[in-house]
Amino acid sequence: MFSLKTLCRPSALQLLRLFSTNSLPNPLRTSYLPTLTLFTKDPCPLCDEAKEVLQPLRHRFVLQQVDISLPENKLWWDRYKWDIPVFHLNGQFVMKHRVDVVLLDKLLQDAVTQTP
Repeated sequence: MFSLKTLCRPSALQLLRLFSTNSLPNPLRTSYLPTLTLFTKDPCPLCDEAKEVLQPLRHRFVLQQVDISLPENKLWWDRYKWDIPVFHLNGQFVMKHRVDVVLLDKLLQDAVTQTP
């Protein structure tokens, strides 16, 4: 009986999705925000510049940073060592070197309209 109750209880993420709307504060809506991944390393002046350019849009995505110089990110180092910063939106490559604000704005709009 205990396992049946456990299986039937909604997870915290399911409850969060159920009660998350655009009228709720931003921390409660993060499950609906697209994820923008920044592939970076330290130091990276272009990455720092890109993060500044992204600031006005920060409420529209979750920023995930991947330090390609860490041993566990060797795949990304091999792929992007000469190209950082590199950006993926929801796991798909979108741009590198500099932030294209117009492109990112359109992609973020598209991502929101495609959210179930």
